[in-house]
Amino acid sequence: NLIIPLGEWIIRETCKQNKKWKDMGITLTSAVNISAKQFLRSNIVDLIENILDETNLNPKYLELELTETILMQDIEKTITILNRLKKMGVKISIDDFGTGYSSLSYLKRFPIDQLKIDKSFVQDLSLNSSDDAIVTAIIAIAQKLDMKVIAEGVETINQSEFLKEKKCSLAQGYLYYKPMSLTQLMSL
Repeated sequence: NLIIPLGEWIIRETCKQNKKWKDMGITLTSAVNISAKQFLRSNIVDLIENILDETNLNPKYLELELTETILMQDIEKTITILNRLKKMGVKISIDDFGTGYSSLSYLKRFPIDQLKIDKSFVQDLSLNSSDDAIVTAIIAIAQKLDMKVIAEGVETINQSEFLKEKKCSLAQGYLYYKPMSLTQLMSL
């Protein structure tokens, strides 16, 4: 199974690139999606710590994106891992929020920095009152819990305006940029 070595390579390369940018005067936080197998392995914290030491990247510039499904597999182990990562200074984000278990009772126990609203809720904003209500509620919950919130899959001005009106200050999607190569990114 290649998921573990591939995931490790992705984290390492992401940290190396981020450090190169930092050395060039470009300060960014790099987000890496983590698989369930990768997250629940016994040495994920040690792996992250070693990669950060090896690349000399400040942990505050690394964000790990985890899905709700991953977080809910072994709650106590998850809390321990997340607390160790947070203590190290790594940022934690729940990706595709609202599509998994969405257990609000656990949300308050996890040391989460950011919720990412799944694009399935964003795509029909201003067209579907249920999606409007869900997105509004997620934004309000995140703000009350002192978390950042980012909307995924923003493709229209109407979606962007709705999110701005609801005080969602972060968004990603084709309205802003499509996936691009490193060369294209650097030209921005």
